[in-house]
This record gives sequence, C-alpha cells and structure tokens, in this order.
Amino acid sequence: MMEIIGSQDIADGEEEGELRPGPLWRHALWVLGITACALCFAWVASLWRLGPEDYGIPSAAPGPLWPLLAVCGATGLAATALLRATAARIPLYAPSRVGFVLVMTGTRLALGFRPEPPVLAAGAAAVVLAAAVWCGYGAWTHRAGAPAVAPRP
Repeated sequence: MMEIIGSQDIADGEEEGELRPGPLWRHALWVLGITACALCFAWVASLWRLGPEDYGIPSAAPGPLWPLLAVCGATGLAATALLRATAARIPLYAPSRVGFVLVMTGTRLALGFRPEPPVLAAGAAAVVLAAAVWCGYGAWTHRAGAPAVAPRP
C-alpha cells in the first residue's frame, strides 16, 4: 500500500503526534505564524477564480479588505491557539497543517463571497468548531490508547 506521507518526510527530531511543550512565547509565535501564513496564502489565492463560472469560488469581491481579514485573522488565532494548546498537552496529529487549512479555506471563501455579518460569524464558528472537533478526536484517541491503571488496594 502506498503511503502519502512517509516517515522520511518528517524533519529530524520531529515526530508526528508528539507533545509540543515549550515556553509561552514559542507557542504564541507558532499561532501567529500559522495564522499569518494562511491569511497571506488565501489573499494571494483570491486573485484567481477557482473552478468554473457556475459553481466555482470567485476571485476576491470588491470592497473593503481589511475588516474581513481582521475577522478571519481573529478567528484563525482562536482556532490555531486551540490546536496548539491541545498539542502542548497531548499528542495531536498535524496541528499546523489542520490550522493552516482551516484558516486558509475560511479566509478564501470569505474573500470570494463577502458574506453578511451573520453568515461570516457562522463561518468563523464553524472554523473554531472544526478545530475543537480535531482536538477532541485527538484527546479521545489519546485516552483510548493510554494503558488502564489498576486501582490501588
């Protein structure tokens, strides 16, 4: 069976699903870096239309860009902070990739369709909820894989 991501693709000293402890400033830089990269990538991707005219994602709609990017940035910071906080406590698979994809996809959709505030808030809630579900799944699989401790007599 062919593996998409092999063990040789992981950098030396880094293992998928390992704990990511460290000082608070390192976690904050990680959260800011992932969010900023995802926002920039989504903004660059919004210069072109994705898919056909009938059902594709249009390029960035005209209008004010900074308020929309601020909302997407705040949402991204919340989602990636949740992922990083969970990854610091339990082994979590690919928190950086999941955070990047969630923030980039949500920002790209927001830039293409320019939703009204209630729809934008629902999309922001969906991104944070997806991050929470990923963290919950990681916690559930971590608990299921932990050995049972016998009670003391």
